[in-house]
Amino acid sequence: MRKTLYLLLLLTALAAPPRGVCAPPPAASWQEAVSPTAHTAPQARIVVLDAESGRILAGRNLPQAARTLAAPGSTLKPLALYSAVESGQWDPARRIACNRRLAVGGHSLACTHPAASPFNASQALTWSCNSYFASLALALRPADLGRILARTGLLGETRLLQDKSTPEARAEFREPVGPEQQQLALLGVEGIRVTPLELAAAYRWLAQEISANPDSSAAKTVASGLADSASFGMAGQAGLGGVSVAGKTGTAPEPSSGRTHGWFAGWAPAKKPQVIVVVFVPGGNGAAAAHIAGELLRHAPLEKP
Repeated sequence: MRKTLYLLLLLTALAAPPRGVCAPPPAASWQEAVSPTAHTAPQARIVVLDAESGRILAGRNLPQAARTLAAPGSTLKPLALYSAVESGQWDPARRIACNRRLAVGGHSLACTHPAASPFNASQALTWSCNSYFASLALALRPADLGRILARTGLLGETRLLQDKSTPEARAEFREPVGPEQQQLALLGVEGIRVTPLELAAAYRWLAQEISANPDSSAAKTVASGLADSASFGMAGQAGLGGVSVAGKTGTAPEPSSGRTHGWFAGWAPAKKPQVIVVVFVPGGNGAAAAHIAGELLRHAPLEKP
């Protein structure tokens, strides 16, 4: 009993902020919350949308966010999973083992998550298991992926910027032919490039779908996976700002430079979305994008739990 009490007290002390150190006061506006990222990540494209109206609340490098086309990496996983479960094409209770050494079509897609027992759908999303989602890709029918992504608004002009002097680029999507192309497309590696604005629109669609159908199997599976991802999973850095977040990271190669770029896409608070946040980091990775999102939300004009 004494040991248990001691451990509880120790954990409480570790969780508490140091004496004399307070959480930063919330910024007066979303743009003020975004501004500190100018020093840490000047090239990052950041988009903050109002979850209800879709209006842009704040951003950084927004003209570039409208024109930048890049492979979305693992940020496609929750979009595909939601529709596959909703349509009955995928059982979210199905478990798949991962040996963390996946290779498809000449691409090494090794997982970086810890060794684990076979994942179900929610766990696979939390830890961004490529083997799991490569199996999901093979369960889709020809042309399914294009239809799934189109319904989210990912493959079309968003008109979010409302600036005629800055025309938007439109997503590039090549319909997969054969199983390997289907897997690489769903994993966001080949055959698709999107803009940060388009990804923000797609995640707003997903947040609205989950909010409108909270008791559906698809909503429960994806909401749980994204909340856990931004809490202790692959997007865990996004949750360090003291706000509950649901989100996903993505890292994909840049063929022209040989480097990678990173994404974070999600919303906050996790259960009652007020804002959609998308971060794109040229020459970076998903962890770097999630860290920027976490810093942004740490200063955000949101009520902390």
